[in-house]
Amino acid sequence: MRFTAHPDPEGFLREISGYGLNYDPSETDGKGWHHDRVRHLLGDEEPGEPVPDGPFELACRMVHDYEFAEPSIMRAYFHADAPLVGRDMLLEGRFVVLRFPMGVRVDAAVDEVRERADGTRERSWGWSYRTLEHHLERGRLLYEVVKNLDTGRVEFVITGVSSRAKIPNPVVALGFGLFGRWTQTRFYRAAGRRLARLVAEVSAGGQRPEPQWRGPGDIVVAPTPRASSGAPVRSRERRDGPAA
Repeated sequence: MRFTAHPDPEGFLREISGYGLNYDPSETDGKGWHHDRVRHLLGDEEPGEPVPDGPFELACRMVHDYEFAEPSIMRAYFHADAPLVGRDMLLEGRFVVLRFPMGVRVDAAVDEVRERADGTRERSWGWSYRTLEHHLERGRLLYEVVKNLDTGRVEFVITGVSSRAKIPNPVVALGFGLFGRWTQTRFYRAAGRRLARLVAEVSAGGQRPEPQWRGPGDIVVAPTPRASSGAPVRSRERRDGPAA
């Protein structure tokens, strides 16, 4: 627990590179585990494969960069030049004036066309991460941009399985017990609203946000403050990106 942003994200990322998972992925159905699936409409395209620079492709790029997160709730530090799968991320949870550093690792990417139960097909692109040792929670989150190829509907889908981790600090444990689940569901809702707003703004001619460079090296922090905030933005191009 801190009262300011993490002073050494590069050092923390180096430290968590040796961390393992803080839970057994095969045991996530017992007492205390939450299973969530939240969908948020991002826009509509013509039926068929994603439209160049349409809502699907724009959303994929911003999901890749973790730009969907609401900055008042969560920020992330990571190596911009790292491959997506295997990328370690320092998440900085925010609650009032408190900051909680937590480590996660991207474990999989999704890029597929699949059949839906209603007989239509959908195109999905996204990625998931799992929580590492010393995280306040245990579990896995999957972020997907999904387009129904038959209707053109584009959605942001968050699928999660999570449970409270063992928290040695009794004050933090009490606070998490009171506000942890509320903050988690608030994060889901805020992420969908933010991504929908960004997609609409960029589609209307606005600048696409990119993570800020926080040297030395290739460390960046996301999400980017809104342009209207007046905050300076320093970004770098990344070599990999979504196959959209």
